Amino acid sequence: MLEQYHDIMTVYDVAEALYIGKNRVYELLKKGELKGFRIGRVWKISKEAVEKYIQTQSKLK
Repeated sequence: MLEQYHDIMTVYDVAEALYIGKNRVYELLKKGELKGFRIGRVWKISKEAVEKYIQTQSKLK
């Protein structure tokens, strides 16, 4: 599903992969619903964290 992305993704990569806006990605990071880390002002999100988020959201439905 996320094969075309690097192991560490940017906010823009995540937004593209999930078909959501980058502001929504920032909200998910701020709320802790999506795990990531910052290097300076730039957020980095592991592909594994995105997959875990997708699985968590799928179980809620």
